[in-house]
Amino acid sequence: MALIKANADNFKNEIENGVVLVDFFADWCGPCKMIAPVLDEVAQEVEDVNIIKLNVDEAPAIAQEYGVMSIPTLMIMKDGNKVAQTMGFQPKEMLINWINENR
Repeated sequence: MALIKANADNFKNEIENGVVLVDFFADWCGPCKMIAPVLDEVAQEVEDVNIIKLNVDEAPAIAQEYGVMSIPTLMIMKDGNKVAQTMGFQPKEMLINWINENR
């Protein structure tokens, strides 16, 4: 799985095709910093799913459009449509199971 840093300009293109896990985060967020290495590990273990990281401070309109109220918020998108959402820190095993259940 690829780990991609998205921004307001490329976000829609990045979520358009296939299964994508979106990590809505901010640099100042403690739980976001905790989940970042977990997502790096997940990216190495799960195939055919991209991880897109979007900094909500740099793209607040996108965060608002997707109803992000707290961070980290993780969403699974299929061909641009949200199919699942969770918030807060998640252990690697739980994330992998959640991804597999919603792909």
